[in-house]
Amino acid sequence: MKKSKKQTEKVYIEKDPILRGVVETLETNYMPYAMSVILSRAIPEIDGLKPAHRKLLYTMYKMGLLNGGLVKSANIVGSTMKLNPHGDGAIYETMVRLSRGNEALPLPFVESKGNFGKVYSRDMAYAASRYTEAKLAPICKEMFDDIDKDTVDFIPNYDNSTTEPTLLPVSFPTILTTPNQGIAVGMASNICSFNLGEVCDTVIALMENPDHPIEQTMPGPDFSTGGMLLVNQSQIKEVYETGRGSIRVRAKYEIEPKGNLITITEIPYTTTVEAIIDKIIEIYKAGKLRELSDVKDMSDKTGMRISIELKRGSDAEKVMAKLFKMTPLEDSFGANFNVLIGGTPQVLGVRALIEEWVAFRTECIKRRTYYSLTKAKEKLHLLQGLKKILLDIDKAVQIVKDTERDEEVVPNLMIGFGVDEIQAEYIANIKLRHLNKEYILNRLEDIANLEKEIAELESILKSRTKVHRLIESDLKRAKKLYASPRKTELVYEDQMPEIDENDNIEDYPVTYFLSKEGYFKKITPQSLRMNSAQKYKDGDALRRAVESTNKAELIFFTSKQNAYKAKGYDFEDTKASLLGDYLPAKLEMEQDETVVAMAVTENYTGDMLFFFENGKAAKVPLASYKTVSNRRRLINAYSDKAPLAEILQLQEECDLLLVSDNQKGLVVHSALIPSKTTKSTQGVNVMTQKGKHTLQEATTVAAVGLTNVSYYRTKNIPAVGHLLRQQDLPDNQVKLFEE
Repeated sequence: MKKSKKQTEKVYIEKDPILRGVVETLETNYMPYAMSVILSRAIPEIDGLKPAHRKLLYTMYKMGLLNGGLVKSANIVGSTMKLNPHGDGAIYETMVRLSRGNEALPLPFVESKGNFGKVYSRDMAYAASRYTEAKLAPICKEMFDDIDKDTVDFIPNYDNSTTEPTLLPVSFPTILTTPNQGIAVGMASNICSFNLGEVCDTVIALMENPDHPIEQTMPGPDFSTGGMLLVNQSQIKEVYETGRGSIRVRAKYEIEPKGNLITITEIPYTTTVEAIIDKIIEIYKAGKLRELSDVKDMSDKTGMRISIELKRGSDAEKVMAKLFKMTPLEDSFGANFNVLIGGTPQVLGVRALIEEWVAFRTECIKRRTYYSLTKAKEKLHLLQGLKKILLDIDKAVQIVKDTERDEEVVPNLMIGFGVDEIQAEYIANIKLRHLNKEYILNRLEDIANLEKEIAELESILKSRTKVHRLIESDLKRAKKLYASPRKTELVYEDQMPEIDENDNIEDYPVTYFLSKEGYFKKITPQSLRMNSAQKYKDGDALRRAVESTNKAELIFFTSKQNAYKAKGYDFEDTKASLLGDYLPAKLEMEQDETVVAMAVTENYTGDMLFFFENGKAAKVPLASYKTVSNRRRLINAYSDKAPLAEILQLQEECDLLLVSDNQKGLVVHSALIPSKTTKSTQGVNVMTQKGKHTLQEATTVAAVGLTNVSYYRTKNIPAVGHLLRQQDLPDNQVKLFEE
């Protein structure tokens, strides 16, 4: 019987001692390490915390820092090492991120005193733990409430000297209100923060109506550093549904009345002040920001500020448009909502995350209710035993008095009053001063209250609606006590002012060169005059050369029916002696995707002609590829129904020469080919192909030297064409080439 590929590989590995050793090392060492990083370090769980966060906060809670005063951070770090053995440096860095002073969280869990650094600064270092102080923020009450009522599981710590909770019974979805980033082995997590009030409203709405549109109550993330969220409904919806996507955030700025000073007051959460200033200086040195006079970091203890001074006469709004495009003043947050659910990493959308959190919170409430129910039943059981001695307290006293041995008191009470051992033990331990009717009657009044409490607790366990009401009550309380206005301003893309940043870009004549292997060059006339001999890789050659300007629009058509758009000024000026930019890498194309044609335009006039091997041709107006937004990739740029033979860009109607592989030529005027606005149209039959013959080449008649154009011309399409004359064969004339 033939062995499978996996069986063959296994035999091969077993025979090779080196490979066997590698496999054993991976299985015994690397895989446990990978699982440990995923499950116990990098990926947050449904309570919104990683293990390091949870261990620190629980330690502070056990130290009494929820209601107590500030204590030295070094003290907290030392105590946390009972649960977290990874060193004091890692623990203190965790505390820094959770602190109010660092401003990394919209809802800080740690109140701080001293220098805790700033999330928006790369160089502003936090002070050592011996100099700073901390305590738990009031919002942590929502995280530890009822933790002592069996709401969550506890496990032994690393040396079995104490226990710690596996999760915290958070009463609001901290998984959505706390930003979290982690890199594990083979996976990562990047969760953005949302506004607490909006999250609470959304959870309540979803519990009432599972089909509630989330965007209505939670329009977008809310970052602790503020900024402006550029709301794109399709992108937001993708993040909400899949848990993955990109969210664009811009800095906020102010322009002084004279217009020569721009002050950046808020920046995207994903960058720092130093990164922004470094990039501004870099583009200034590259000559792309000639309007700049000076840039300074003016941040102090009152807040973050970047001052950008401009030269006199500069347009501040146009400069900002340029800065948004070229610096991290506009940045993207790559969402990846990877969360541990029941010990399994899962990428979930917002709706699914909320459903998981509601299920988790439901379980916490049920466990709390069952714990309270058990305690109430135990107390009721004791009081019911106490009730039995009410009618004859003297008998109970007499039984105790007449009992000679201590261990016989409980059995004698059990016999005398018909109570069980637990009730008898309770009766026997009543103090002498409590053997009065008033005390006993007061205790008996508790029976009715306990019975009502037990009935209510049992009804909660049986009713999903009542559990949801309790969750809703907790959410409303959290919103009332801790919610704050949005920090990140929502700006819808269609409301953004239209600023043409092209006005700040220098325009000058250039020639664009595209090789057959996909190498691209932009060369100025001065450089070409000095050296016009083009350098190519072995086997490569020129595909097309076009004279245009630096501001021209470029469209690159690929082998996978995609069109990648770029601006001329996106590419650096180069020399003929260099290979140029490799477009598949520069434009981030798909694997095995190659460039097959280039279109250059300044106003999107003219047409694109697509010729296919089956003899069909499609004419698509170049304007069909014009987009309002700065889309870089257009799919279905041309038809995939037949193999492509040639792509031509025409500014005006002209005669075209088509040649098939059986040496037949056909001249047809481009006006005979009807124009279609659908980019992926299959086109119309132009040159009839018989048998297995195919259309091979297409070019303008002006580009080749035909001896008798009328011999090959047709007035109606489709047509078969005529055999190429001897003088028109490639060996006897200039070879057909693309413009």
